[in-house]
Amino acid sequence: MLREPTHLTTATWITLGRALGAPVLLWSLQQPEPLSRWWSLGIFLGVSLTDWLDGYIARRFNQVTDLGKVLDPLVDKLLVLAPLLALLERGLVPAWGVYCIVARELTIAGWRSRQREVQGANLWGKAKTVSQILSIALLIAPLPLDLQPWVQASFYLAVGLTIVSGLLYLTSE
Repeated sequence: MLREPTHLTTATWITLGRALGAPVLLWSLQQPEPLSRWWSLGIFLGVSLTDWLDGYIARRFNQVTDLGKVLDPLVDKLLVLAPLLALLERGLVPAWGVYCIVARELTIAGWRSRQREVQGANLWGKAKTVSQILSIALLIAPLPLDLQPWVQASFYLAVGLTIVSGLLYLTSE
């Protein structure tokens, strides 16, 4: 059952706290040392795990709200786009791939804003998010060169799932 509290719920506070991870992550990704990249990975994975946590708390304690349904995917986008921009700046991902992700996210956000009822993410949207998080985590980690083809493949898989999930979202309405 959906309820609209007069105050911010615990789940919403966690979502807002997760949003603060984006600027910290951007700063840490600007540091050139490999140790900083490991710290960046820890920050990224930590804030990514809070995405699961706020969803769990919202469902478990009946804190699902329309505000949460809007904020959660918005914060997810910030936490995906921030490291992608830093990785793009470092030449670790191609601009066309980041463009595809940004274009999908903006298109779906615009589409959702015109809907009368706010929908949660579907299975394809969740698969897209998981693939993006995994790919970004692998790209952030200072892994050996012999693993880089696999790391790049994970990025292309994330781009593909991003495009497919966006097309399925738009055509299912």
